[in-house]
Amino acid sequence: MKLGTLKEGGRDGTLIVVNRDLNRAVRATGIAPTLQKALEDWPTIAPKLADLAEQLRDDKAVGSFELDTSALAAPLPRAYQWADGSAYVVHVELVRKARGVEMPASFWTDPLMYQGGSDSFIGPNDEIELEDEAWGIDFEGEIGVMVDDVPMGISAQAARRHIKLVTILNDVSLRNVIVTELAKGFGFFHGKPATAFAPVAVTADELGDAWDGAKLNLPLISTLNGKEFGHPNASTDLTFDFGQLIAHAARTRHLEAGTIIGSGTVANRDSSVGCSCIAERRVRETIESGKPVTPFMKFGDRVRIEMLDASGQSIFGAIDQKVVRYTPPA
Repeated sequence: MKLGTLKEGGRDGTLIVVNRDLNRAVRATGIAPTLQKALEDWPTIAPKLADLAEQLRDDKAVGSFELDTSALAAPLPRAYQWADGSAYVVHVELVRKARGVEMPASFWTDPLMYQGGSDSFIGPNDEIELEDEAWGIDFEGEIGVMVDDVPMGISAQAARRHIKLVTILNDVSLRNVIVTELAKGFGFFHGKPATAFAPVAVTADELGDAWDGAKLNLPLISTLNGKEFGHPNASTDLTFDFGQLIAHAARTRHLEAGTIIGSGTVANRDSSVGCSCIAERRVRETIESGKPVTPFMKFGDRVRIEMLDASGQSIFGAIDQKVVRYTPPA
């Protein structure tokens, strides 16, 4: 089934069930008011949501309506925790190579992960509001999973059972801000504004054979200003699968239901498939010709991130966003 959230009913929105064609939906408030509540009691709530999804499929759902993705928030408009990994180590390797810095061998065995801001995510069609183009505005196409309660110290294999929903996301990065923040030796903060999510998050059955329980074997397609930027496969060159990432996040803490774990920028070693972020293309340009050519995003630029199934149908719907200038209050 496919689940989304309408921008209504408060900060956590209203939970809806969406059909496979992503053009009709029905409110699920009689079952669970929000996706967070559903994840907190998943064994009880999920079968009821699945029944509603079946009714929607058969045109029997009372109160169903035509879906407008601009009315959607992120599936989880805010989360108790958002932990983003860097599961495609080839991406990290390229970045360090362009800087002439050797990559520690441990990066291949011990996942990189940071804790991002989760108090306010943005919807699939919400604008990317920023004050200054000089910040180095970039998109990052990623895969994300949502879990139920995960016990501390869990194994990677057991962690797979806690994955309840899968989605895609745009983890917006301000590259020039990140450089100055990392120089302080204390990690990201200002360099990571609000993350945007696809219209829906889906259960594993919607992914078919493309999902093996911990990774997704399909290309992630990124388009910048109407031109394809990249379509790397989300399974190829994946160093750490989601079982490993969840286990890493839960090493010294319990993870609460509704925690979101990100894969980091989807990246393949094969340059012919393009990139899921501008920074990686700039790094490849630097390695090949000595300097970057592709500029970071400007006001008015539009990015689209989407994943299609084997038949060419959109699985999660598209993240489609425009970068606009933000003016702070006086």
